Amino acid sequence: MTPPRLSLVDQHCHSVLRDDPTADSFAAHLTESDAPPAPGTSHLDTQLGFAVRRWCPPLLGLEPHCPPGHYLDRRRELGADEVNRRLLGSTGITDYLLDTGLDGGLLDLPGFAAACGGAVHEIVRLERLAEHAADTAGSAEALADGLAGAVREAARTAVGFKSIAAYRHGLDLDPAAPSRAEVRAAAGRWLDGRPPGGRLTDPVLLRHLLWSAAETGLPLQLHTGFGDPDLRLHRCDPLLLTDFIRAVRPTGCSVVLLHGYPYLRSAGYLAHAYPHVYADIGLSLSYTGARAGAVLAEALELTPFGKLLFSTDAHGLPELFVVGTELFRRGLTGLLAEWTAEGAWSAADAERVAAMAGGGNARRLYGLDG
Repeated sequence: MTPPRLSLVDQHCHSVLRDDPTADSFAAHLTESDAPPAPGTSHLDTQLGFAVRRWCPPLLGLEPHCPPGHYLDRRRELGADEVNRRLLGSTGITDYLLDTGLDGGLLDLPGFAAACGGAVHEIVRLERLAEHAADTAGSAEALADGLAGAVREAARTAVGFKSIAAYRHGLDLDPAAPSRAEVRAAAGRWLDGRPPGGRLTDPVLLRHLLWSAAETGLPLQLHTGFGDPDLRLHRCDPLLLTDFIRAVRPTGCSVVLLHGYPYLRSAGYLAHAYPHVYADIGLSLSYTGARAGAVLAEALELTPFGKLLFSTDAHGLPELFVVGTELFRRGLTGLLAEWTAEGAWSAADAERVAAMAGGGNARRLYGLDG
């Protein structure tokens, strides 16, 4: 069965590098680790690394699985602009929901839009928004009063918000909205001990941001599961959000559980049980590579089909957009072929579910069709 040429909406991703990466930088973008690989190996010696070597070389005029050195030489020969154009243009992604909370030599929103040729929509990262506010706040009271206002202002142009509370504290937060007095006291503590540019880790202020975002009514993306060594994985199980999910439901905010791995079944349960919860499959597929079909099958066990969302979580390298889309399409194609062949699904339903997960659900959730 040929992978369907779906019109994809990448509902969670980041921008790409402006300049050519070095060999070490390229490999570092293929791992969540901050450490070097095992002696005598590379970060390309992973499921993700092998997937990059399978799907990306032909787009640059090379054979699949060519040696990494040949690929990087060809990359440098073409230059970052041409590589970005070729790789991003190959994916079939029509809309990109870009988390703008990362720095590090990345294209800005207009630059990324020019490179990808698609529609680009901003997802505002709450912690970065708060850190910018703290840089200019004259007092704890001004910061406490200004955070919710900054969220409301961002909501005028963004299509959603994203939080990395899982990294900064863990998902085992008090689910209730903090009081004004609690927020003011926490703002004072943060400003008193914060170096310039210091990160937000205070659980009271993290909760305040989550509730401020929820009250705008825009979708709220939350990192769950797998990530870099900053987090503690056992505190990133989406089931820890159950009480917050229940509490926030009256606001009308939709909660999007990002990534999930290895807690895909937890995310699927929450999407199954609560009408305002959605489950994202990004990152999980890219890092599992040749096993992506099995991982996608787990996500499809309990997640209602109208609540599963495609994304790549690509960052830095356009190769990660290519791999994310190829593994999603091929993993989904294999499952649909199996289930329709055995009569469990009809062909018409299989096509409908593929279109929903690939982009239809995201368009409805984020209002992308106006």
